[in-house]
Amino acid sequence: MQVKKIATYAAVAFVAFYLFSRPAEAASAVNGVFDGILHGADQLALFFTRVLS
Repeated sequence: MQVKKIATYAAVAFVAFYLFSRPAEAASAVNGVFDGILHGADQLALFFTRVLS
């Protein structure tokens, strides 16, 4: 359990470092993640629309 806690703190520290040292790249990465989620949701909606039609 201790290793999981240390890994979590390390991940949070890395994200904070990345956010403050390269904010433009961090914003671009977040936009890319949200774009991927939206694209996946659109494809899933299209799939169910075509299956149920």
